[in-house]
Formats: sequence, structure tokens, C-alpha cells
Amino acid sequence: MQDYNTAMQHRNFDKAALRGEPSYVWRAGQQRRLEMILKAAGHRIEGKILENGCGVGMYVEHLSAFGGTVIGLEYDFERAAEAHVRSPHILNAAGEFLPLPSSTFDLILSHEVIEHVQDDRAAICEMIRVLQSPDPASGRPGGRAVIFCPNRGYPFETHGIYWKGKYRFGNKPFVNYLPRRLRDRLAPHVRIYSTKDMERLFADLPVRLIERTIIFGAYDNLIARFGAFGKLLRAILQFFERTPLKVFGLSHFWVVEKT
Repeated sequence: MQDYNTAMQHRNFDKAALRGEPSYVWRAGQQRRLEMILKAAGHRIEGKILENGCGVGMYVEHLSAFGGTVIGLEYDFERAAEAHVRSPHILNAAGEFLPLPSSTFDLILSHEVIEHVQDDRAAICEMIRVLQSPDPASGRPGGRAVIFCPNRGYPFETHGIYWKGKYRFGNKPFVNYLPRRLRDRLAPHVRIYSTKDMERLFADLPVRLIERTIIFGAYDNLIARFGAFGKLLRAILQFFERTPLKVFGLSHFWVVEKT
């Protein structure tokens, strides 16, 4: 409960509206996603890694433990400064204009970030540009990008909404089921993605799809508040990931490889 209260104290609602909330504490949800990242990365976890939108550096810190060189890029200066406490390899820059050479990284992580950038297609193109190109002569495969981003089918808009000129933080039910124009008036600060939206982001780029699915959350906040009930809810919802009901999941999980 102490970690949960600490996270609540960190929150800046204006910044949350514009740029989302990074991970401030490491709990079951972050650990589960880390394991998904490691599985997708394979041997690339020991190479050059970029977290594009690293927040306060939680994933940078944990990915660094596997032997690779991990660079975190963060647009918000205050968060970049906080991330620098955890790692010396932090850049303060925008994801649409990566100050990095092409064909550099074996792995790129974008964790719940592209929905907040000014131009999501440009951000995706930049990630693919700086991924390592495959080298048939040496047998080296292309670099991989691991993307988490919000699913339009989830029954709640988790980034809050604007109502009567004021930002209302928190989970708002059924907003994402509204017609797109009305939904975007309520939540102009954050995008939401259908599977077709995701396909358009990667259209005509030199990548092949390795994995795509939709996952539910770990609901650590509910578990912190309600204990066993929260754990039961998590077990049920994560079971749904193996069924057609995954269309109602929290986040898309995509893994693409540069060709």
C-alpha cells in the first residue's frame, strides 16, 4: 500500500493529461510486461536497446540488468532528469525526431507512448529507421520494436476526459465506444487504437509482424485496495486473453522486425 500511496503523490494532473502517467513503482503489472518484452527480444536483450518514451526510467533500469546498453529517451525534461538518476544514458528529445543514427538498435521499446506524441506515424517511422537492419552475409536478423498502446475496445478511457472545459482524471466508462469525432472531443489529449489503426501505422514500412495480441492489465491498484477480490478479477480478465474476449483488453501488444 505504501508504494501505491507514493505513486498517487507523484501525480501531476496537467502533465498526466498531456503525456500520460509513467511507471513510478515496480509491481506485478510491470514485471509481467517485462517478461513479454524479454521473450520478444530474445538475444537482442544483450545488444543496443532504446526505450522511446522512458518516463522516470523504470524499464530502463530493469532492462539494463540483462547486459545490453540501454538508452532512454524522454520528451518531458523533469521526467528525463528523474530517469537520469537511474541511468546515465537518458536523452531529452521527441520521438518524432530521434537524434540518433539509422540502423543502430537491436531492440526498441515503446510502452504506452505513441498515443501521446504529436505525430504517431512519424514516431513509428523514426523507430523503424533507427532499428538495426538485417545482414544476410553474417546471418544477423533485423532489430525488433515492441509496442504497447491503448486498445479502443477497452470499456474505459484510462487517461481521463475534458468535460465543460476541465480535465477530469481517472477511468471514464464507454468513452471509447462513442463515434470517433465525439470521443476525440472528450479526449483530445490521447489517441486510442483499433487493430486497423495499428495496421495503418505500419503500412508500407520495411517490417514483418512477429506477434500481435491484446492484453488486459494487472490491476495492481485494485489489488492494493481490495486484496483477494482484485486478484480474482485479474485472473479472470487475463484468462480472457486466450479467448475472443481479448478484444475488450486494455492494450495492444505488437512486435515487429525490420526487414
